[in-house]
Amino acid sequence: MSSAALLVLADGRFPAGGHAHSGGAEEAVKAGRITGGADLEEFCRGRLHTTGLVSAALAAAAALGIDPLELDEAADARTPSAALRVAGRRLGRQMMRAARSAWPDPSLDQLAAARPKGAHQPVVLGLAARAAGLGAQDAAYCSAYECVSGPATATVRLLSLDPFDATGVLARLAPELDLVARAAADAAREALTDGVDALPAASAPLLEVGAEAHAAWPARLFAS
Repeated sequence: MSSAALLVLADGRFPAGGHAHSGGAEEAVKAGRITGGADLEEFCRGRLHTTGLVSAALAAAAALGIDPLELDEAADARTPSAALRVAGRRLGRQMMRAARSAWPDPSLDQLAAARPKGAHQPVVLGLAARAAGLGAQDAAYCSAYECVSGPATATVRLLSLDPFDATGVLARLAPELDLVARAAADAAREALTDGVDALPAASAPLLEVGAEAHAAWPARLFAS
């Protein structure tokens, strides 16, 4: 396992397209649910323990070698919002391009051929982690961190929030990131024997509803 590979995959500058997505923060800012650092922290905490846990478990399962096509279907079933399904596949397409360039691997080629319009991003992330020689918990960490770092970075732009305040939010959430990554990896290991139904299916209805509203905006700063 290469610790450096983990840093590359988790780096916000890895060209996987995340900079164009706010993870629901743009809609939450417009609705008045995020007005500053305290609101951002609560938003990220809720996202981490729901959709973040689900995504981290999918990524961990892919890193363990569970059939990515089956995982992609599981991701679809866990994403009620059509807008979020579109966003997830768009991000998966960009992640695939970056991963195949960084860590060429037949498993990535096979998934790209089977899902030409894009597989869900957590599944591609997990395969990329596996191709890079990383483990299930590494993949879970990358996914969970992205789940909160994306909204935090977006809010800096949306509200002109002090970047130090946004970084403080991420630092305070670090212990919970540890818990979510471990829980996700444990669930993925359980899915090896019990099937993908053993993976978490936590929901965040307000994120789903907000995503549908956001997709209908005539003008927006972020894609999601």
